[in-house]
Amino acid sequence: MNKLTGVAIMVGVLGCLGMGSARAHCDDPPAKAVIWLDCDLSGRDLRDLDLRRAVLMRANLKGADLSGAKLSGADFSFARLSGARLVGARLNGALFVRAQLDGAVLDRANLRDAKLGRSSMKGASLIEADLRGASLYQADLTGAVLRGARLRGATLEEATLNEADLSGSDLSAAKLMRASLEDAILNKANLQEANLEKADLQYADLGGADLRNAYLVDAQLGGASLAEARMDNAMWVDRRRCDPGSLGSCR
Repeated sequence: MNKLTGVAIMVGVLGCLGMGSARAHCDDPPAKAVIWLDCDLSGRDLRDLDLRRAVLMRANLKGADLSGAKLSGADFSFARLSGARLVGARLNGALFVRAQLDGAVLDRANLRDAKLGRSSMKGASLIEADLRGASLYQADLTGAVLRGARLRGATLEEATLNEADLSGSDLSAAKLMRASLEDAILNKANLQEANLEKADLQYADLGGADLRNAYLVDAQLGGASLAEARMDNAMWVDRRRCDPGSLGSCR
């Protein structure tokens, strides 16, 4: 056997070993920082596991149950999580860039400072979820349920929240510039100091909402319900500063 043949065989062996290890990671047991890149985990029961800093990019997690799991700092970028359950999961600081979460259940999940930019969360349930400081830039939350969710300081710039239920949610100091909230339910929501510049709030229900010190310059409010909404010192659509005591309309 000449040297060239020997080298060729060695390269082939190493290549096969490399390919084997690349495939084998999907069979790795659950653990912190596990790498399940591109893996098919659909329908898997992953409840209450410690998967902090796990790499789940492009993974298929459709219908999987991750309720109660510790997933702080995990990377779900481009992952498919439609119909997945993440009830009460710890997802603070997790990455969901362009992830698919349509119909997912994230009730009471901790999503503080999570990155959900351009993710699809149509019809998702986030009841009482903690999204303080989270980034949902251009996320699609059409028809999502966020009753009682905590979104203080969250970035929802250019997000789509049409027909979403945000009743009783805390959106104080949230960034909602150019967000679409047509037919959204914001009944008794806290929008103090929120930035709603150029937001589309047509036909939204803002009854009893707290809009004190909110910024609504150039926002669209045609057909919106503002009954009993508090507007003290809000900057209105026409750049008027609402008088203290303004209730139901900007005076």
